[in-house]
Amino acid sequence: MAIQFTQNARTAVLWAQEEAMRLGQSQVEPEHLLLGLMHGDDTCAIRLLDRLGIAASQVRDAVELTGGGPPAETSQLSAVTRQIVEHAHAETEQSGDETVGSEHLLLALLRSRGNRAAEALRKLGLSYERASGELGHLAGEPLSAAEPIHRVPEVRPGFLRGRDLVSIQDLSPEDVHGLFELTREIKSGRMPQNVRGKTLALIFEKPSLRTRVTFSVAMTRLGGQSIYLSPQDIGMGSRESVADVARCMERWVDAIAARTYAHETVTALAGAADIPVVNALTDREHPCQALADFYTVLEKKSETRGMKFAFVGDGNNVAQSLMLLAPRLGTHFTLACPPGYEPVNDIVEQARSLAAAHGTRFEITSDAFEAAADADVLYTDVWTSMGQEEESEKRSRDFAGFQINDELVREAKEDVLVLHCLPAHRGQEIADEVLDGPNAGVWDQAENRLHIQAALLAAVL
Repeated sequence: MAIQFTQNARTAVLWAQEEAMRLGQSQVEPEHLLLGLMHGDDTCAIRLLDRLGIAASQVRDAVELTGGGPPAETSQLSAVTRQIVEHAHAETEQSGDETVGSEHLLLALLRSRGNRAAEALRKLGLSYERASGELGHLAGEPLSAAEPIHRVPEVRPGFLRGRDLVSIQDLSPEDVHGLFELTREIKSGRMPQNVRGKTLALIFEKPSLRTRVTFSVAMTRLGGQSIYLSPQDIGMGSRESVADVARCMERWVDAIAARTYAHETVTALAGAADIPVVNALTDREHPCQALADFYTVLEKKSETRGMKFAFVGDGNNVAQSLMLLAPRLGTHFTLACPPGYEPVNDIVEQARSLAAAHGTRFEITSDAFEAAADADVLYTDVWTSMGQEEESEKRSRDFAGFQINDELVREAKEDVLVLHCLPAHRGQEIADEVLDGPNAGVWDQAENRLHIQAALLAAVL
């Protein structure tokens, strides 16, 4: 009989495959499974460890991984890991549960011998007897305490069918977690079939490298196609109204990704078209970038809750999307910018309200070192965005002291993750030694634009 997993256990196995592939290994070993269990917000395995006085970060530190070659394209459970999964199934039957949960996988790992995962757990003073006894107390807690904080919707293509993504505000925390799950599926090579034969229109008023390429490649890999439309092709708002363009496009294509100067243009497209419209960048927000950024944080750090995310630079469209997304994922957000370069007031108020509702901190400061202090993530963007070239010299003067360099990185945590949405102006907002240094996750971040947008398209189509 096939083994049935809970959503959290299934997610842990997927993360285990990611861990193995990242290290260039085609087989998932017990240590990868253990690391996979450390992903998530509030799973039963993590709650069990917490009751035993062990943090997920301690487990990650205790696991000794080998590898480091080119990433593997696929990964399968090794014979030893398959046996551990079977033992987890036995734990499930013994406890009277119907499905294998993350806690059963953890107990099976504790029962195993002769592998790095078992050695790491014992090094932390954990034993099967101690954990299984504590699990009995956990099982007696109210359901609301034992369940994950965010109930992730079943990972399935089309779970946001027909919806627009104009702002991060269009997504609930559950929507975001669902997109992350679908992204993980796609990145592991499990391609949804619901986009096959469909067409995405790319309406771009601004030139682009990452956005255009990643949307185009995403549609191709999903079995669909894209068509690129420049300002010269449409003349939107001059030769023809935005609403008329939208009404024509909805008869020809299945979705629109629009990269425009004015946010109102994308809002008007979404209001007039009966097909999904995705904001691929406006002067107000860049939601696709923010989603890819936080997915990268989740990959690198295994969690987002309780993290300090520090953005150093202009309070621009990327910063505004990030500050709206951070509280949804339980992340504290600090922005450091010169006076006069703060985000727009209404988004600041939205971010403050969201932080209060989700129990996170939101701060704006003019001191880059204060923002960087004890940060888990350091993020920057160009000081002068497209369309602001005439302000370049003034901005360079105003942003002096807001560069992410070695001195600023030393203020953050030792394992701080440094991100930049690119393109980077080396020597201005970020120093070469940081962008090319060991803490940078910029190239993984750029790659994840492809995977998160593929997931988004599979979700809305």
